Amino acid sequence: MDPSMTFTLPESLDLLERTPPVLDALLRGTSASWHGINEGPETWSAFDVVGHLIHGEETDWVARARIILEEGEARAFDPFDRFAQFAKYGAWSLDDLLDRFAALRAENLQTVRDWALTEEQFALRGRHPELGPCTLRQLLATWAVHDLNHLAQIARVMAKRYTDDVGPWRAYLSILNR
Repeated sequence: MDPSMTFTLPESLDLLERTPPVLDALLRGTSASWHGINEGPETWSAFDVVGHLIHGEETDWVARARIILEEGEARAFDPFDRFAQFAKYGAWSLDDLLDRFAALRAENLQTVRDWALTEEQFALRGRHPELGPCTLRQLLATWAVHDLNHLAQIARVMAKRYTDDVGPWRAYLSILNR
């Protein structure tokens, strides 16, 4: 593998820092017909994804990194409720969600920067309750890819609103054909 394609903390933090403003630019001020649409039963809208990202900032990435740094594999990570956003944030406005996400992400990135992590620390191991052993490097890389995954999900869900309206161009729009 090309060494330039491997995890680096500065590049990951750079990407993670951009997610809140990307979501803000894409979603703030849009009607619910954009941010409330989903792909059917048991799927998520952009609104739901932002709530999920907030819950991750509150209980997942930095909390799990702390467990790795302080306790290693001796303590498994607390299970993550992937659906907590529905009860916790269902009554919030999208603007409030975007503001909360931006504030929490900034705090969490500063925490990680303040740790001044070393290569040795990236190799420290933790224990996921379902997936088993993992390293701090893997956790932090997953945080960045998790953001990209959900950005793609939001774009896909929003695009599907016009699946029928694009007519024959659908043949060229791979986002509609997945």
